[in-house]
Amino acid sequence: MAKESMKAREVKRQMLVDKYAEKRTALKQAGDYQALQKLPKNASPVRLHNRCQITGRPKGYMRHFGISRINFREMALKGLIPGVKKASW
Repeated sequence: MAKESMKAREVKRQMLVDKYAEKRTALKQAGDYQALQKLPKNASPVRLHNRCQITGRPKGYMRHFGISRINFREMALKGLIPGVKKASW
């Protein structure tokens, strides 16, 4: 389980990215890289990191489901994810 401060930091970064998205695209199209440098560092979408929606785990993230591989396996075995079942042959 990730620390609450790490989860909060990611939420804060996401809000900054959303806030400055239009301004960043306008500055990029204009070619004004001096003004781009003056924007906050966390306003860049490159600094975002995918985290599990449930635990906040940063590694083993499954993009299609939005959760980590560990939670995915547990939920799939319990039948909580529709259309997913354990393979056997």
